[in-house]
Amino acid sequence: MPTDKDAILKRQGEILELLRAFSSAKLNDEYFELAEKMLAKLARKRHVPFETGKVEIWAAAIIHALGTINFLFDRSQTPHTTVREIHEFFDTKESTVGNKSKEIRDMLKLRR
Repeated sequence: MPTDKDAILKRQGEILELLRAFSSAKLNDEYFELAEKMLAKLARKRHVPFETGKVEIWAAAIIHALGTINFLFDRSQTPHTTVREIHEFFDTKESTVGNKSKEIRDMLKLRR
């Protein structure tokens, strides 16, 4: 019988694959490594936030949170992407991802 820890590890792996796919398609290895570290930090929280909800939303929120603090949405930066590209890739809604992104930034105390 799977434990909660097994379920969390499975979800973490699913989110990681989505992050890898997006980073490969739109970003670079450095962003993937940052996203992987952020996901690992979230997994170590007492109440793992991605334990519930769609993995696509959490993957998009992690990219959005990273992008917000690292100027990913600034066209003069390399790499860069748009919020729309994130939502199209993960098939997510802007308001949901924006809320989860803020939750992540607050939880991990991330600032620019």
